Amino acid sequence: MTKYGKDVILKVLAITLIIDGAAYFIEIIWLKIFLLALSISLFGFTLYFFRDPERDIPINISEDAVISPADGKVVLITDIEYPNNDFYQIGKKLKQISIFLSPLNVHVNRIPVSGTIKLKKYIRGDYIVAFDHKSSERNERTEIGILNGNNKKILFKQIAGFVARRIVCELKDGQNVTAGDRFGMIKFGSRTDILIDPASTIFVSIGNKVTGGETLIAEL
Repeated sequence: MTKYGKDVILKVLAITLIIDGAAYFIEIIWLKIFLLALSISLFGFTLYFFRDPERDIPINISEDAVISPADGKVVLITDIEYPNNDFYQIGKKLKQISIFLSPLNVHVNRIPVSGTIKLKKYIRGDYIVAFDHKSSERNERTEIGILNGNNKKILFKQIAGFVARRIVCELKDGQNVTAGDRFGMIKFGSRTDILIDPASTIFVSIGNKVTGGETLIAEL
């Protein structure tokens, strides 16, 4: 279980105990069974959602290798222009790779490349469904920029979805990070975007399933 889910697990446990208590005093058998099944399903799904399996990054990869920051499915690979001067220069052409996380995916996020945090920016926004590509710029999100040891940049986003209403990010400006390390999560269905130089080599295609901390996404 991830440490990021302890508060939710305790709240859901309290709710399930209330449901079980109500079921104990109900004499209608079918309703008693329904309530007990509901409480078991609710708590079981919560434990499943906040699972945090160990991951091993690929061996013998270069410092410019980009590891997937999340589990999910690649839903978009496209060219964009950076909209401001926060991390890249305004108007810089970039390659965007978007990963959609369903509620059944592991939602713990991992660092895609080793380096130094040069940008951490939280942006309030909407909660449209995460598989809608407009969510990249409209939804609540955290944007994180890393400069690696070869002075190459990567920006990635934790994007809330229709169900997801809380983004957890423990990173700080100036912090040194290591590829594959945990740094936060998006609670319930969401999206992660990766923005890199278009000259980078991309190793995934639309429709591919990726594993956070393990799947090689690109080479800067």
